[in-house]
Amino acid sequence: MEEGSRPGLLGIPHPQMERSSTLGCLGAQAALVPVHQGRDLKLCLWDLAEGRNAVVDSVGLESVGFCRGSILARGQQRWMLAVPGGGSDEIQILEMPSKTSVCTLKPEADAKPGMPMCLELWQTDSSPRPCLLAGYEDGSVALWDVSERKVCSRIACHTEPVMGLDFDSQKARGVSGSAEKALAVWSLDEQQALQVRGKHELTNPGISDVKIRPDRKILATAGWDHRVRVFHWRTMKPLAVLAFHSAVVHCVAFAADGLLAAGSRDHRISIWSLYPRS
Repeated sequence: MEEGSRPGLLGIPHPQMERSSTLGCLGAQAALVPVHQGRDLKLCLWDLAEGRNAVVDSVGLESVGFCRGSILARGQQRWMLAVPGGGSDEIQILEMPSKTSVCTLKPEADAKPGMPMCLELWQTDSSPRPCLLAGYEDGSVALWDVSERKVCSRIACHTEPVMGLDFDSQKARGVSGSAEKALAVWSLDEQQALQVRGKHELTNPGISDVKIRPDRKILATAGWDHRVRVFHWRTMKPLAVLAFHSAVVHCVAFAADGLLAAGSRDHRISIWSLYPRS
């Protein structure tokens, strides 16, 4: 385990962050990295190429809540950005780097999911249409068709707000964590319907973030109990408990080479090498 940063992993403190989180890296050498979300209502784009460390652009946000945004590459030097919108239950979709508003996603009139808490943009290799998975305050996960601006499916996964989720588009299978003492595993069928596949009990309640490694072999969770936990993605068998931080772990992220980074409220970022990719 190491402390610090490395190309492909974000390790920059934001002086006004209430809840640190990583949206991801655009480009193999971590050039232009969005950081979300400070209490100053800004999402900053950082240039980290060739040892640089500078904010090159920023996006004004309309919400100061806990929701972590998401990015989706849309071609050379273009990407889509999903962030919480101005209304408490709204999600704003922007085209970047032009900052052009694509749409605002609002829940159905009869649905009252509360605030969006976490977002995950994705698309299949066979379709150019972007989709969005959103975890909500009421414990539900919803699948949005961004182009049609409608909810395709919604399921109740948790009894507490969904704090983090990730989706394996190859296996059409996802995982989410919340304030409760369990991870939920769910799937997406060919009719775009979400289905809960099972719950997996945890030692302690409270998950801030969950990420599946790019090779889809393992996943990691960021815990309120100061621990990072590692699971086998297919079986959900617990594999490891990583004890290093002295406060809530807010976020986890995998690099393309399999290294795991974790950011905590203790102002430290840990980097772990575990279960080498084969």
